Amino acid sequence: MALDPKFKTVTQTVGVVVLMGGLAWASVPFYDWFCRVTGFGGATGVSEVASDDVLEQTVKVRFDASKERDMPWEFKPMERQMEIRIGETGLAFYEAYNPTDRAVAGSASYNVTPYEAGGFFTKIDCFCFEQQVLQPGERVQMPVTFYVDPEIVTDRDAKYVHTITLSYTFHEIDLPEEQAALEQGTNNDKNLN
Repeated sequence: MALDPKFKTVTQTVGVVVLMGGLAWASVPFYDWFCRVTGFGGATGVSEVASDDVLEQTVKVRFDASKERDMPWEFKPMERQMEIRIGETGLAFYEAYNPTDRAVAGSASYNVTPYEAGGFFTKIDCFCFEQQVLQPGERVQMPVTFYVDPEIVTDRDAKYVHTITLSYTFHEIDLPEEQAALEQGTNNDKNLN
């Protein structure tokens, strides 16, 4: 018994639509995974421990800070540049200040340039791993602990990198539920007075 040509065409069309939808759904997590593994696009590595190998060669690390257009905070690196030995653990601080009269939550996105260095720049601890909430008038210093993987000196492209720039951009996000409830209660108290 042969299949009707119309049924076959409809089945193939539905199959293509389902396949394309599945690929579109999987593309974002796959791209994120690919960037983290390869350092593509300046994505950095993450480690819970420092490097065992520290070389005599040094690399300059520059620190950059920016904000999304509507982010009300002031945000800047505490120092613009440091020189560290490859494999040595570095510690840098960024400062954030909330000049508003309300609590503001923020999340930091980051990248490393040149992109060839992304896969070799490894963070041990970073303020960017968690959302940050600053109260009105609050000023904080936020640390990032990192190292440059010694394997950078043997990579075909990255071995020529002598300066790495670590950039953060802060974005305003919704307040966590408990903080939003507290903020709402404070606003209600003000309205009653």
